[in-house]
Amino acid sequence: MKRDFIKRLKSMLKVDFMRMFTMPAVYIMFGVSLALPVLILVMTSFVGGEATGETAATFTNVWQAIGSAGGAMSMDLTSMCNINLLYFLVAIFVCLFVGEDFRSGYVKNLFTVRAQKTDYVLSKTIVLFVAATGMFLLYFVGAMIGGGIAGLSFDLAEVGASAGGIVACMISKIFFALVFVSIALTLSTVGKAKLWLSILGSLAAGMLLFTMIPMMTPLNAGAFNVVLCVFGGPLFAAGLGAVSNVILNKTGLV
Repeated sequence: MKRDFIKRLKSMLKVDFMRMFTMPAVYIMFGVSLALPVLILVMTSFVGGEATGETAATFTNVWQAIGSAGGAMSMDLTSMCNINLLYFLVAIFVCLFVGEDFRSGYVKNLFTVRAQKTDYVLSKTIVLFVAATGMFLLYFVGAMIGGGIAGLSFDLAEVGASAGGIVACMISKIFFALVFVSIALTLSTVGKAKLWLSILGSLAAGMLLFTMIPMMTPLNAGAFNVVLCVFGGPLFAAGLGAVSNVILNKTGLV
């Protein structure tokens, strides 16, 4: 029984990875993730300096593009235009990926021929988590590039962080993405081919969770934040995955 499940899951993962990496949307999202921090850091520093004569009102340190220490949520530019924006991009991509399965009729053919709905949900969660991880890593690279171009400080002490804290912060943010992946996946099973409904629902849910992100994944994150996200993210995904499975079993596939 266990061997059959693993065999089915491997087969489903292979198909999903192949489908994802043949979609133009995934490369668009990767490109946006890389370019977004470059544009934000360069443009805000330039415009801020031109408008006020200083950059204090915008980004002064490259690590501000990754987050803030202490988990405080404010309404300034550095808090609203940092890596946390990627959670919304992740949710949109999940909706695009899953919605295409329903729009094209792939899901109906898949369940008729071989796959079980549990395999489908688990495979989608894993594949989309991999895509989200790629987006966050590309954003980090883009932030380093953008900070260098804008001439921003890379001093960790200025923002109350350390090298270990940055690593813990990124790990926490990546695993916290599982929350957004699972929410968008569940809402996509509700909206099915109605892409607009899935996206609106996912963005609305994301807005409700947005203020939690700095608290869960601060720039000076520690072992507690990592453990909370590494274990909490998969548990949350498992719970919503079960909900997605029930939805697929109880509703039509169109």
